[in-house]
Amino acid sequence: MEVVEVNGYEIGPGADLNGADLAGVDLQEAYPLDSLIPLDGIDLTGVNLSGANLDRANLVGADLSEADLSGANLKEANLSGVLLGRANLEGADLKGANLSRRGRIGTNLLAANLLAANLQDADLSGAFFVKANLNGANLTRANLAGADFEGAGADLGTVWPEGFDPVAAGVIFN
Repeated sequence: MEVVEVNGYEIGPGADLNGADLAGVDLQEAYPLDSLIPLDGIDLTGVNLSGANLDRANLVGADLSEADLSGANLKEANLSGVLLGRANLEGADLKGANLSRRGRIGTNLLAANLLAANLQDADLSGAFFVKANLNGANLTRANLAGADFEGAGADLGTVWPEGFDPVAAGVIFN
């Protein structure tokens, strides 16, 4: 992966962007549209990526704990195994994103768009899904302990963990 400079920060292998301010950055300008934005394994703890364009970003194994991703475009991003503890994803667009495998969420997903997102096997304990769009999302074997789904929307294409009652959890079916 090549190193690129964005807002005065070098992004590349081994980059430490802990606490960086990358609000509104468009990483699609830094990388070709036909490839994933390579951010895998990078420390993004506490980074400000509010409103950033991370469409199709590869964030496998990255640490986004306490990061601000409010309003970010994360369509089709690969967030498999990503640490998102206490991250703010309010209003983020995660359409078609992969949040599968052990990625601890426990975060704010208020009004997030999770249309057709893959949340299979994810640890979503304590997550805040109020008013989120879960149409067509795959939550097979996800840990939903303590998650708040009040007013979240879902459809018949949404796949829930065995034994989970979405209606009792406050999900509204479209």
